Amino acid sequence: MKRIIFFVFLLLLLLLTYCTLNKVPHNEELRESVFFIVKDKSNTEISMNTLTDFDWDKGFLIPPYSSQESIDKQLGVHFSDPSSIDFRDDIYLFVFMKDNEVVQYVEMDVQDAKFTLGGRKYLTPLDDVIIIERY
Repeated sequence: MKRIIFFVFLLLLLLLTYCTLNKVPHNEELRESVFFIVKDKSNTEISMNTLTDFDWDKGFLIPPYSSQESIDKQLGVHFSDPSSIDFRDDIYLFVFMKDNEVVQYVEMDVQDAKFTLGGRKYLTPLDDVIIIERY
């Protein structure tokens, strides 16, 4: 009986450690910055590199109702969508990557706007502008 309890405890500890190590940070500070930029109806762009304080080399815009399969295909890696965007129309996800690993993500509130990358597949720190189109 003690062996079973020890084994279950060890298994839970490993599972907890694994989940903690693989958790990608949701950048709330960046979400708030984007929110206030979009709230000002005179703004037509968001320069992501000026708002970030971490290293990234690619930024991907994930539109509402995107499936897990389409997210993985767009990023080229698996990213467990924590927002359930496949059922939501109130946010866009912006996923930051560094060396083909997801490092942070942001849930960007729609606020009666559509976000685009102007035909690009992803942003880079040197080409970092998200276009805001108003309804």
